[in-house]
Amino acid sequence: MKQEIIKALEEYKTICMTRQVDNKFLSIEAYLCELNNGEVIRREKILKNKKDGSAVVVYPVTNDGKVIIAIEPRVFTKGTVGIGLPAGYIEQGEEPIDAAKRELLEETGYASDNLIHVGSFYQDQGCSSAFNHYFLALDCKKVGEQKLDASEYIKYVLVDKDELEELLIGGYITGLNSAYLIEKEKTYVRRRNNV
Repeated sequence: MKQEIIKALEEYKTICMTRQVDNKFLSIEAYLCELNNGEVIRREKILKNKKDGSAVVVYPVTNDGKVIIAIEPRVFTKGTVGIGLPAGYIEQGEEPIDAAKRELLEETGYASDNLIHVGSFYQDQGCSSAFNHYFLALDCKKVGEQKLDASEYIKYVLVDKDELEELLIGGYITGLNSAYLIEKEKTYVRRRNNV
């Protein structure tokens, strides 16, 4: 594994967590839902920052075939640090492709004019209306610096596809959204190459 990945994993590891009483980001709405068969069921819906939490996930590939990965604190996971692909929430009224371009630029400083939508799926349809969109971003070029929110800590690293596969197989990439898009990219490339 690359030294810069090991260094970022260590830097972003959680060493202490204190439970807070107030909750400003997540909220829950409760509903009674009458079904067509006359039954009534109770369901709860999770909101993220008073929105549904729909997001984009981007698989960015540079002109020389490197994949840009993101390393960031994921404090509720076993390792407390996550390796994945750039991702982020869709803003109110924003189109998914525009959100994908924005998140890629903000998190990495890279841009692409060659984004390909490869699928959309509900994040957790049992308790959320969050609908995630998955994009390949080809021919990415460095055009600026990261522009992270005050509470964001993201290190990006360029890896080749073999290194990316090693991170996935080795259990370092454990987020389903990133793992799914990595597998989806393989299918897309096979179809494109008629393999």
